[in-house]
Amino acid sequence: METATDRSIFRRARRIELVANRLVESLVSGNYRSVFRGQGMEFDEVREYVSGDDVRLIDWNVTSRMGAAFTKVYKEERELHLALLIDVSPSVMTGDPRKRELVAWVAAVMALSAQRTGDIIGAFLFSDRVERRIAPDRGRTHVLRLINDVIEFDAQGGGSDLAAAMRTATETLHRRGICVVISDFKTDGFWHELGLLRRRHDVMAVRIAEPADTSFPVAGSVELVDPETGLQVYAPGGSRRFREQYKEYWEFHLLELRNRCRRRKVDLVEIQVGEDPGAKLAAFFRRKNRRRSR
Repeated sequence: METATDRSIFRRARRIELVANRLVESLVSGNYRSVFRGQGMEFDEVREYVSGDDVRLIDWNVTSRMGAAFTKVYKEERELHLALLIDVSPSVMTGDPRKRELVAWVAAVMALSAQRTGDIIGAFLFSDRVERRIAPDRGRTHVLRLINDVIEFDAQGGGSDLAAAMRTATETLHRRGICVVISDFKTDGFWHELGLLRRRHDVMAVRIAEPADTSFPVAGSVELVDPETGLQVYAPGGSRRFREQYKEYWEFHLLELRNRCRRRKVDLVEIQVGEDPGAKLAAFFRRKNRRRSR
């Protein structure tokens, strides 16, 4: 029997679900699983490599012993585990309310895609600690609860410890699956953990951004408050040199994120507040499917 709590959750999450459904239908019809290498697949055997096989699946140990190229063969598992690592720190969830909405929207698209193919979905909501773990489950009610949690969650911690979240996911997720990290990535020190997570799972990073990330407004002396520490500083917005240094700093930070993700074979999708998130995600999946079909 549906409870009052269930009805409340449904009302909160229903709007995002409705907006996301059209894109979800296109992802499911294109088999969203197929864009992730080896996910939802269980190792079956090795066989000799033939032209057209995915070179990333070559078993180099067997190849070196046999003197000829051999590739791994997988069989599809009945269900896939999707884990969402969602940054709920103040830098993401405070300020422009559209950032919180965007985070919930991306989580909804991925969760609804997995739900429609019968997969199980879990999540880790994190700040400078793992604030909440949503146990893996399936079904529409579970997905609506997850979306609602993202919309209404207020973190207790400050800061964003991506390394701790990734370490928890690596230690907790025993079956190979897909991990989607949704964050503004305004932190560092998580590269080792990202590499370890990528060894066991397919990892997709979604960077939530806003124009102020790289463009400081032309103004006088502006008081800036760090939403995660409460630290207050004054910035000379009228100084052209300061604005250029601000832009250079964050552009370098973004370039570093792109390069390090690329080296670890982590897919990076960048979505800015005000952009069409559906178009961004759809373009990403189209590119991945094209590359997989070559």
